[in-house]
Amino acid sequence: MEFRLPIGDWIEYFFDWVDAAFGWFFEGMRALFLGMFDAVLWLFSTPTPWIVIVLVAVGALLARGWRFAVGAVLGLAFIISVGQWDNAIASLSLVLVAAFLAIAVAVPLGIWAARNDTVSKVIKPILDFLQTLPAFVYLPPALALLRIGVAPAVIATFIFAIAPGVRLTELGIRGVDKEVVEAGQAFGAHPRRILRQIQLPLAMPSIMAGVNQVIMLSLSMVVIAAMVGAPGLGQDVMQSISALNVGLGFEAGLSVVVLAILLDRFTASFGKGMGLYSQWSKGRKARAEAAAQARFDAEDATSADVPVTAGA
Repeated sequence: MEFRLPIGDWIEYFFDWVDAAFGWFFEGMRALFLGMFDAVLWLFSTPTPWIVIVLVAVGALLARGWRFAVGAVLGLAFIISVGQWDNAIASLSLVLVAAFLAIAVAVPLGIWAARNDTVSKVIKPILDFLQTLPAFVYLPPALALLRIGVAPAVIATFIFAIAPGVRLTELGIRGVDKEVVEAGQAFGAHPRRILRQIQLPLAMPSIMAGVNQVIMLSLSMVVIAAMVGAPGLGQDVMQSISALNVGLGFEAGLSVVVLAILLDRFTASFGKGMGLYSQWSKGRKARAEAAAQARFDAEDATSADVPVTAGA
């Protein structure tokens, strides 16, 4: 006699119940995701491609330098030359929406886990579970609850990409030197001020590494999410597989590589403090610190010059 647990049936019943009881909630979520995607897509698709390229080049120059700016122009010009600009913009919009949602949840959750050991113990097995599941497993539940199109792609990408953001944020906060935190506490600083002015700035490299990983995972998942109707480069990748069109597959795949390199270098530059903007910020900070030190020295000298009179 064969024994089999009807796990699949139980899960189907569960999702049927969730859809029946909370269908209104998922319809609202679907409308929200579609609205966010359409807004970002409009922002990038309304200007002509060359205007977008110029703006990206200026951002690359400020973020990393002229070499990155030239590389960004060449990469985006390649996407135009192979006729993948519209698909690339759709994929980029999907990545930005999903990554924004994942980061907005991952960073506060990572901070909470770093400040509360119980929360850390609870979310760690959940994150392990999310990172262990194959990427394709996220698609059927998202498709069942949010129908075909952009919405299931966003929620599946969100779940798939959130784990490294939480882990690296927690790691960065916990890695801050305890003596620095204790010094802030000794001066009577509020825990929120310690978090805002001490822990977050010192943990920023680790947090930005988490942001980088979230964006990279989002981009990889967006291609897979074409199976549930997500627009963009993933559609051409799937079409090249079904039609054995090697040329189309390479064009779409190389366009994905260009987007991945641009997003990776942008986030890495912000995390490491590179580029003209970062140099200007460091110079401004150094000048502010020098001015504060000068004021402190002047006040110290003034107080030393005041004669001390003996009391009656």
